[in-house]
Amino acid sequence: MNSLKSMHLFVRVVELGSFSSVAREEHTGQPTVSKMIAALERDLGVRLLERTTTSLLVTPEGRRFYERSKRLLEEYSDAVADVRGQTQQFVGTLRVAAPVGLGELRLNTLVIEFLAKYPDIDIELILNDRIMDLKEESFDMAIRLGSSVPPNVVARHIGSSPRLLVATPAYIERNSPVRRPADLVKHEYIQYAGLISGSELEFVRGAEKIGVTVKGRYRVNNSLALRQCFLEGIGLGSAPAWLVQDLIDTGDLIHLLPKWTMPLQPVHLVYPSRRLQPLRTRALLQFFSERIPRLPGLFAI
Repeated sequence: MNSLKSMHLFVRVVELGSFSSVAREEHTGQPTVSKMIAALERDLGVRLLERTTTSLLVTPEGRRFYERSKRLLEEYSDAVADVRGQTQQFVGTLRVAAPVGLGELRLNTLVIEFLAKYPDIDIELILNDRIMDLKEESFDMAIRLGSSVPPNVVARHIGSSPRLLVATPAYIERNSPVRRPADLVKHEYIQYAGLISGSELEFVRGAEKIGVTVKGRYRVNNSLALRQCFLEGIGLGSAPAWLVQDLIDTGDLIHLLPKWTMPLQPVHLVYPSRRLQPLRTRALLQFFSERIPRLPGLFAI
């Protein structure tokens, strides 16, 4: 059991990036964690971690040992859960990844609701806009925005969000009107940085399709920052409805060119496998599948 404990501590050190974080998680002292990892390295005859005064790096041998240890610990946990019948109970911990803006603005409230419904389930919600490797980083599931989903996972398309062109009433009053897509070339366009489409926008109205090249001095790779830029009235821009629908409803933003549509933003639930899912995982997948499409600015497929 000491070997399993040492492996568990090593895995968490790799995932959290420091001995002190693991010590706090385990309610023990940092020296205890450090000694157990050092003892594990002596038993293996291999250095797993390179320690400096400012950083903690995983050696190539440590990375391979982490991957095997993670799988072994998961199998052990599954075996214990199976013996105790926990795979058929609403208990245990779920680790979930989601984009920052959607997580802060919409998902956090849903998670709180889910926790109230299932008091014996714990959730670790990690908000990050980069694409997370579910298996490598030990996530039970993730919420993905957009059409691109990673390989070797199960992706369930649960809903979509229309993309809307928006601006504040004050911005529209002091600038030239926007009556058709071509009018956008006269305006300062605030852009989400890193979009594959770049500065090219596509508008559709019936059988008519128009492409417009927009320009602007500011690009930002955070949806909440983009939302704030719209509210500041420094320009106009487009965003998925989940990000701005509430502001349109209150009149803080105006939906421009409402007769024209832009490409939808799909929403996917992504998880490593359909096999041997604990009841807690199935419960959260079902909850998200039902509730996320009902959020403001989203609709079910």
